[in-house]
Amino acid sequence: MKSSVIIFPGSNCDRDMDVALRKFGFKNQMVWHNDAEIPKSDLIVLPGGFSYGDYLRCGSIAGKSKIIKSVIDFANSGGLVLGICNGFQILTETGLLPGILQQNKYLNFICKNVFVKIKNKENKYFKKIKKEVLELHIAHNEGNYFCSSNELKSIEDNGQIAVTYCDHKGIEDEKNNPNGALKNIAGIFNKDKNILGMMPHPERMIDPFLSGEDGSIFFKTLIESL
Repeated sequence: MKSSVIIFPGSNCDRDMDVALRKFGFKNQMVWHNDAEIPKSDLIVLPGGFSYGDYLRCGSIAGKSKIIKSVIDFANSGGLVLGICNGFQILTETGLLPGILQQNKYLNFICKNVFVKIKNKENKYFKKIKKEVLELHIAHNEGNYFCSSNELKSIEDNGQIAVTYCDHKGIEDEKNNPNGALKNIAGIFNKDKNILGMMPHPERMIDPFLSGEDGSIFFKTLIESL
């Protein structure tokens, strides 16, 4: 399986993602944001980081990069597109995913492990995962997901909520909502479930000597599904 990781000025998780994808069998390629075309791929990843320094609004400038047209075309053709953290923000800025990512509720940068509950397994990202709760890592200042009431109804009706913040038992409440996200939302799909954006970093949880292996489950499932 072939994957492509898009690099923007300010990306800082692109190499981590490259390591994770290669570890689990992807033939990965790094693609510069100013390229016009993406090599033949089964998966495109928009990595975490601070594209263009987040100087205007998180992901807003990256959403205008030359490569984005190819990303949109790939997504609209049914290709798998994964956006992690800043990549999630870029997906909302391009309109590929609904809603926005606001500043965290308590106006602070958060960097810690969290638990997330898988809400929909009818997709290639989570279909074969037996666990209901995963431990992943977050590191962001603007991860507070928000959308209009009409958008929320549509997201819920279409099963577009991918993962939510919870405790180790899967309990979703305000105490286990690190950034104030609406409905504890940590990640969402588009209607066709081929696009996934989420704030937690699975690529940071692929080795027991680092901080855990639940990210390994995510990547193993993804390549097996493909």
